[in-house]
Amino acid sequence: MPFSFPLFGRPDNESSTGPPEWLIVGLGNPGPKYIDTRHNAGWHLLDTLVRDNSQFRFDEKRNKGLVARADLNGIRVALLKPQTFMNLSGEAVAPIARFYKIPPERIVVAYDDLDLPIAALRLRLKGGAGGHNGMSNIIQHLGTKDFPRIRLGIGRPSGQMPPKAYVLLPFKSDEWEAMKVTYERGVDAIKTIVTDGMEMAMNRFNTNP
Repeated sequence: MPFSFPLFGRPDNESSTGPPEWLIVGLGNPGPKYIDTRHNAGWHLLDTLVRDNSQFRFDEKRNKGLVARADLNGIRVALLKPQTFMNLSGEAVAPIARFYKIPPERIVVAYDDLDLPIAALRLRLKGGAGGHNGMSNIIQHLGTKDFPRIRLGIGRPSGQMPPKAYVLLPFKSDEWEAMKVTYERGVDAIKTIVTDGMEMAMNRFNTNP
């Protein structure tokens, strides 16, 4: 099931790298009761990246978020897990983006998407919230829709289950196996974004694997 990592304290003025050039945000809800849920797909993606790139550690607490900073393919990158609940994600994203002076076109937000089938991966250069409350809050606090995003498909509920209940359910075992493959592709997409740009990444990853 999803990966988890311990926290290690570090003073605010201490850093393993210089100022980051990119901010990669994974959306989710804090707390153990939510860790395995569909709504935490953005967190799962960042956990996969950290697992595969040990120089990143979520050991920095800043402005309602957990931050990991290191070089990714030679590019200085900050990873962010907002520690607000999903609907208030912008309260973490916007202050950290301002602190590091990262423009919207270099803020990449990864999140769960009901409108894509399970384990689908789609990149977008910009756009609206698509009914996702976390994205709506980020757009509100950044004051723009013009930032890249990584959409992670979680499918829609069958029958009469409300979407609000569905996103808080864990993945089934076969779904989780499919999502793990998607998270690995998502890590490759992030590496492509920061080194070759969003257009190149969309051309490469907006196809069936």
